Amino acid sequence: MYAYYTKLKEPDITPIKAGFLFLLCAAWTLTGLVGHDPWKPDEAYGFGLIYHFIQNSDWIVPTLSGEPYLDKPPLYYWTAAVFAKALSPVLPLHDGARLATGFYTGLTLLFVGLSGRELFGNNRGWPAAIILIGCLGMLVRAHEILTDNALLSGCAMMLYGYALSLRRAKLAGIFIGVGLGIGFMSKGFIAPMLFLLISIGLLLFRHWRTRNYFATLAIALLCALPWFAIWPWLLFQHSPHLFIEWIWTRNIGRWFNFARNGNFREAFYYLKALPWMAWPAAPLAAWTVWEARKRIVQEPEFQLLLTSFVVMLVTLSFVPDINDQNGMPMLLPVALLATAALSTVRRGAANALDWFGIMTFALLAIGLWWGWAGLLLDNNAKITHWLKDYQPGFVPSFEAIPFWIAVSITVLWIVLVWRVGRSVRRSLINWASGVTLLWILVMTLWLPWLDSGKSYRHMIEDLVTNLPQKYHCIAGVRIGDSQRAMLLYFGDLDPRRRATHVCDLLLVQGNRIAKPIEDEIGWEKIWEGGRKGDQNERFRLYRRVRN
Repeated sequence: MYAYYTKLKEPDITPIKAGFLFLLCAAWTLTGLVGHDPWKPDEAYGFGLIYHFIQNSDWIVPTLSGEPYLDKPPLYYWTAAVFAKALSPVLPLHDGARLATGFYTGLTLLFVGLSGRELFGNNRGWPAAIILIGCLGMLVRAHEILTDNALLSGCAMMLYGYALSLRRAKLAGIFIGVGLGIGFMSKGFIAPMLFLLISIGLLLFRHWRTRNYFATLAIALLCALPWFAIWPWLLFQHSPHLFIEWIWTRNIGRWFNFARNGNFREAFYYLKALPWMAWPAAPLAAWTVWEARKRIVQEPEFQLLLTSFVVMLVTLSFVPDINDQNGMPMLLPVALLATAALSTVRRGAANALDWFGIMTFALLAIGLWWGWAGLLLDNNAKITHWLKDYQPGFVPSFEAIPFWIAVSITVLWIVLVWRVGRSVRRSLINWASGVTLLWILVMTLWLPWLDSGKSYRHMIEDLVTNLPQKYHCIAGVRIGDSQRAMLLYFGDLDPRRRATHVCDLLLVQGNRIAKPIEDEIGWEKIWEGGRKGDQNERFRLYRRVRN
């Protein structure tokens, strides 16, 4: 598939360079997975589902605070629960669960690298993975407790299977089928829709209208069948009502209702978001398409990547929930297209990208060090006052180990950009290392400040200390899913819905201005609090007044 690129001589990646790139990918992947509580909003409710599987023997129905939560199949939650239980002697449950994200992110990088090598030659595997970790849209989401990371792994595996299909049909079918199954068991019907539309779209090109390609698709469906059948069948056996709620109310029915309502105001969200989500891969991918515009119709690697990108863009732009984490699969074909630009981008453009990255990351790193020092020394700089106002109540303290890690990685980055020469490949390495530098600085120097405002731990601990010594039960009003999950995890509290008539305590979630509560005359407020980083979200605890 990569005959054109073998004509363009490139230096081989030596074992030493490969080892360095592996360490760079590992540092980027593992940083930020441990050391902080589940953060609002997505991590909190996601860990709540994982916590249910850790605490209970029923692994069929995803459950949040005692109620079925069937938005997504449970593969990611199962994986995270296994990681959490296996590592519980060493790590807190939430840190162990977050390592499942590292597992799936590692799979994603592996199969993106394999796809780059299969499509464009042996020297394009590591660059493809490096380009992906440099994409800004991956930085935060690829380190959170999100089922989207498992979907991304499934999509990466599917793309590798398609890339392999013209050479090894049977093995390609296995990879596509397993990737399709992982995607389905992670986020439902998005992966099957992508598989169907990509498979049909490729038939527009003669390279894909072959017996081997149809054999690949047949094997893929056969391998995906157990993934499609086992958990849905178990769910149906457990409760036909819950099965209908999952397959129709929460999934297929939502798509139909979304299409019928015709409210497509966010359909162009990704056209606006992709330029920053896929930076710096996006301009390189655009250059690849422009440079190869006369060969696109003839070369299957471009047919695959452009078809995949268009299908993903259209499909994901018309799902009921549109956000940046749902758009992560689109980064895969963009990163692979950018990989093809390594041999064609002009040196001047590569140098411009390199210097832009070096200057940007240097200034941002200086800002992170300066802001951290200002908080620690409590100076009178404007940024220090803003940071203190944003996280009121945060008390900074010097922690030696994070400090020396931050110092070491800063020095290593300076040495790297000082010693590495100028080329397209090196500019991408410098960019990825700059992203990694900033991420490590944030996850070492700034982690206590971030955790103070994003975690519910301190608020819930304060709530628990203010509970009466004796009470029958707690009712809950307007409490969100994320908040319920954290109340159960940190405080072993499970406020009952619609139980204000039987409980003697009432916990209400609201904003700074308290809204009226049911039978307000019969309650007195005994506590009020909230997260340090959110002055608008407030919780109020009431006690029933006995006449």
